[in-house]
Amino acid sequence: MGASTTAFAASADSFSDVPKNHWSYAALDELAKDGIIEGYGDSKFEGNRMMSRYEMATIVAKAMDKVKSGSLGDQALVEKLEKEYGNELEALNKKVDALDKKVNATNALVDKFKISGLTRVQAGSDDGKNMNYNNRFYMDLEGEMKVSDMWRARFTIEKNAQYKSSEPVYENKWVSDGTATGGKWSKVAHTHAGKDNSANDQDHNGSVSNVWVEGTIAGNWYVNAGRKWNGIGYQNLLWGNPADGAAFYHPVSKDWMISGLVWSPTWDGAKYTMAAGNIFGKLTKTVDANVAYAKIVNNKEDYWTGADMAYSIDLRAHLTPTLTATASYVKTNADQGGGYWKDKSDLDRDFAYRLDYKGTNTSNVGSFGMYAKYVDMGATGDFGHDDEWTTRGPSYSNGNKGWYVGINYVPWQNVEWSTMYAKVKEGTSVAAADGESDRKIIRTQLDYHF
Repeated sequence: MGASTTAFAASADSFSDVPKNHWSYAALDELAKDGIIEGYGDSKFEGNRMMSRYEMATIVAKAMDKVKSGSLGDQALVEKLEKEYGNELEALNKKVDALDKKVNATNALVDKFKISGLTRVQAGSDDGKNMNYNNRFYMDLEGEMKVSDMWRARFTIEKNAQYKSSEPVYENKWVSDGTATGGKWSKVAHTHAGKDNSANDQDHNGSVSNVWVEGTIAGNWYVNAGRKWNGIGYQNLLWGNPADGAAFYHPVSKDWMISGLVWSPTWDGAKYTMAAGNIFGKLTKTVDANVAYAKIVNNKEDYWTGADMAYSIDLRAHLTPTLTATASYVKTNADQGGGYWKDKSDLDRDFAYRLDYKGTNTSNVGSFGMYAKYVDMGATGDFGHDDEWTTRGPSYSNGNKGWYVGINYVPWQNVEWSTMYAKVKEGTSVAAADGESDRKIIRTQLDYHF
């Protein structure tokens, strides 16, 4: 915005009406006819209404921005108006500058600290024993603090609140058979005061559950360090859990990226550390691939399966613009065949196959997605898979396999409805005939994103 070269201060006269017979009105009429100005306020120049000098100055300011493309006559008119309303234009410039400073300060504050997350209402039915997550309210609050243009500090706060007090809550306890290593994990029911399971769900009791820093160094090396949820593979079979540690991700070409990590599990009793490498990207225009290798690098004797190595392979094919198929495989070197367990070939590997149709976008009301998935997971087939919908756990479920089908739909902006049905068989890695049990699950939920 231009202004008179002489400094002026706005006076009370700036808000007095410009006389109706003042030459300024005729000048504005001429500029409006030539398309230099569009008018005042609602973009309609009201030539039959008296205006204050300040109102007149706002129109002149607009004309000053556009007149460079106008005729010499229009430029002369605007220059004459600029001199007439120099006081008011200077005051207007100062006002705009002050507003710009306030906006910039507000934007800097907003960029410094951001909050997002979701609140969930969930209900369901489960004839298995892992019923902690059937009927609950849940909140995931995620915070991001800007440290610099390079670094961000982040955290999550999570809260589970069971609203059905008659629903039992189970925890895993090891029941020894009297030998040095023999026994099995059993699910033992307990009550929970106030309908919450805070003592047995320390990561979801309303306290800070994850805290980490992340940033980009040397242009294109993304790094993070701290406690956060991490996954390996397209279906997170090898690993999909919170962990303490650090990781990096780096593009090696337009279509491929490598990553490296060192993580320690956060659950009670986990003393070992896992290191892993990963490469993922496009095999073809329609097929993606992910290959990972992981190894327990210290205290491996504390890992209950005896495994200290795992690798995974994932393939994802975009069959059509709306149909995607994913296959995942994980293999460990666990050695616990015989006795309580079935043959090792059924113990130390995971399979998962998934078909997705379309998908949701929470900003697009009416968008939807559907999926079907089959899993066959050995009890020692990974180092800690993601338990989607909390249906494949808890840990030490001794293997399971079965079908999952689900649908997601966006009924309102930023609200997603999801429903899932599963029919699975648990205890599939147990040698005893009565080790297996059938389980049917149905869960539905509404997620309110903010």
